[in-house]
Amino acid sequence: MEANHRSREEYVRKVLDAYRQTPGTTGNIRHQDRLLAAALHDLAIPLKTVENALVLAAARRLLRPADAPPLATVRSLAYFQPVIDEVQELKVSDDYFQHLRRRLD
Repeated sequence: MEANHRSREEYVRKVLDAYRQTPGTTGNIRHQDRLLAAALHDLAIPLKTVENALVLAAARRLLRPADAPPLATVRSLAYFQPVIDEVQELKVSDDYFQHLRRRLD
């Protein structure tokens, strides 16, 4: 049980770190963000899926036409929940997400 608890804590920490570093977010972590990260662990959502969803959503927000109106800053991990669900269903190579990561850098 101790190892599983530690694993859960590590998963939550990594999800929150990835969220904090995602472009377009405030970088602030709220209690609800911690609860969602823990729920993602409990649902056995792979960490890579969450990370890929954050990258995909950030790319969609940032790689827009220059004349598009600015988007509000993301203030919650919950904003990414629909994209996490979408990424779970995608049949896309990890190379695609690596490409998006490079574009964001």
